[in-house]
Amino acid sequence: MTENNGQPVEEFATVQAVFVRRRNCLMLRAEFTPLFVDYYLNLMQHGNRNAEAEDTMFKQLLAFFTLHLVSRPWQEYHAWTLNIKAPMLANYFVSGSSLTEDVVGRVFTEGVREPEKNMLFAQNIRTGNEPHTSVITLPGENVIGWVEDFYRQSEQRVARAFELENDKYVLITAQPGADIDWLSELSTQDAAEIDSHEETKQLETRKFTFRCGCTAEKILPTLRAMKKDFADILSEQGYLEASCPRCGAKYHITAEML
Repeated sequence: MTENNGQPVEEFATVQAVFVRRRNCLMLRAEFTPLFVDYYLNLMQHGNRNAEAEDTMFKQLLAFFTLHLVSRPWQEYHAWTLNIKAPMLANYFVSGSSLTEDVVGRVFTEGVREPEKNMLFAQNIRTGNEPHTSVITLPGENVIGWVEDFYRQSEQRVARAFELENDKYVLITAQPGADIDWLSELSTQDAAEIDSHEETKQLETRKFTFRCGCTAEKILPTLRAMKKDFADILSEQGYLEASCPRCGAKYHITAEML
């Protein structure tokens, strides 16, 4: 257990999967403070920092992506890459699995190709099966709208995403026979007070952390595959600086390691 502003914080974000009876909807919810703390510790450890606007959008995306993982079967690995033109040019990457109960991601703002429209590339990998990739365009300029559009276009069902106070997020997805009118008309306050107005049953919980598991040794094969002559850089500063494409962690790679 760590501390945030003097208050104890769990080491993981506990995602609750709750069935809303009579409405035939699945509600996923969690307080993401522990996961956000790990995310910031990762940035600080490796000397990285995101601008406030990108940082806010990334945390929202990370939270809703984690909730999405719990709505899916356990044995799946998922990754989302968003190539965003507006409100600001950037790439957002998030990935994770319920098997390992961890998520990871980062923001790219340099060398980003500007698309004609906001795009989402979603990959789903299930053990023993070929990867499935879907590509959708994202109207609008906010994460909540993007998540709901992903469900409408890729999952082909209605979903509502809500950001509450104190790092709490809620994702409610339609199941067969869902009350679509009720789901479509939900407000943020309705989502926060749903247990008071609806009959609910908790199905399961899953505990997630922000964790990559990268090491310098795992990055070496990628550098070797580039088949570049790094002699000039190595002779000048004695090492190469390589960063993990998943979390942005920075490593110094020496000639001996190569």
